[in-house]
Amino acid sequence: MMDFSHGQDCVCPGPVNRREFLRVGALTGLGLTLGDYFSMRALAEEAGAAAAPAAKADSVIFLFMAGGMSHLETFDPKPFAPLEYRGEIGSVATNTGDVFGGMFTNLAQVADKMTIIRSMTHGEAAHERGTHNMLTGYRPSPAIQYPSMGSVVSHEYGPRRDLPAYIAIPNAGDPFLSAGYLSSAYGPFSVGGEPQADGFQVRDLNLPGGVDAARMEQRKSLLATVDHHFSSLEATDVLSAMDSYYQRAYSLISSQSAREAFNVAAEPEEIRNEYGRTLFGQRLLLARRLVEAGARFVSVIDGGWDHHNNIRDAMRGQLPAVDQGLATLVRDLDRRGLLQKTLIVMVTEFGRTVKINATGGRDHWPKAFSVALAGGGTKGGAIWGQTDSRGGEPSRDPVSPEDLATTIFTLLGIDPTRKLISPGDRPIDISRGGSVLYDLLA
Repeated sequence: MMDFSHGQDCVCPGPVNRREFLRVGALTGLGLTLGDYFSMRALAEEAGAAAAPAAKADSVIFLFMAGGMSHLETFDPKPFAPLEYRGEIGSVATNTGDVFGGMFTNLAQVADKMTIIRSMTHGEAAHERGTHNMLTGYRPSPAIQYPSMGSVVSHEYGPRRDLPAYIAIPNAGDPFLSAGYLSSAYGPFSVGGEPQADGFQVRDLNLPGGVDAARMEQRKSLLATVDHHFSSLEATDVLSAMDSYYQRAYSLISSQSAREAFNVAAEPEEIRNEYGRTLFGQRLLLARRLVEAGARFVSVIDGGWDHHNNIRDAMRGQLPAVDQGLATLVRDLDRRGLLQKTLIVMVTEFGRTVKINATGGRDHWPKAFSVALAGGGTKGGAIWGQTDSRGGEPSRDPVSPEDLATTIFTLLGIDPTRKLISPGDRPIDISRGGSVLYDLLA
């Protein structure tokens, strides 16, 4: 069912011309890598890179359930296992004839619009390493910091309609949400607050009027690096790229449409109530507003899923907000005509042990867990893979973080085998070693 063949390495990039070299070198020295974009386009042309796949999605809402959300209480319940394995949350029938965890009564009614991967697997039982896997699509390496998937999307496509390409709600505190070896210019714009709060405002939309001053300082720094070896035409070329960068920053600060996208208070009360007046529900509502306004990749981070103790009561407290908020997001995008082009991805860093421990909880378990997808070119009502009778290991069609990342990039029209340039001019695949899950694509 799955194609585990690896993509072929492309031909190594050829030499760049003098102007391309100046663009990369000068901008990198300033901490700005707009030149990366231009030079990589040139490198791709010189290497005869394959055309990017046709995009099915033009934005992503990426939900990261930090801590290790249990698959057994959510998308892979085992209703016929002994109680010490299945737990006390129970299960509920979906509108497709399958079962979800018993607290997912609303999600069960939109299961026909969702795709569930039940055979996600990797070997990292530590939070940090598991998180790295799921946010970057790469296994951790001591030699390099890989960029998050959101940063890759930002690098490949850039801002749209005056909004940052990549936004994190409520913040971007996890280091693996970052741009890694790419410039920090491709890192997430952090909302820095809770849209549920009264008087919520995005802190960086009211920056002091120092954009022009910062731009002038960067121009002075650049001019100090340009000597008689480079022509005035080449210097002007780089200055033009820099001015374009700062113009985009100013557009974000000054654009009324961008400011309005963050204004959750403008939503009708019935819509806000439908999502739920919870942290999770209002984060999802803001995410919908942002992709509707033009954001390309919005990460929503929700923590507190590391349930080593009393998982029954913890799940009863946390899952209703997830059930209401996510089901509403699916329905809301669908009725607005946005679901087909918006890919929803819900992941966590690993699953939980299949047997309830002595303190009523479940411990770390990376060998099997679940991922939920909806929209963005995926099939509705599909289940990919299967775990054994107690949820301990995949029994069919295992999926790796590389497979998931490769599939996400393909849905966005990004060639996962395309090379990005890391420090030291080392070309690195956007995604390596993964296979597209074609059977999940609409």
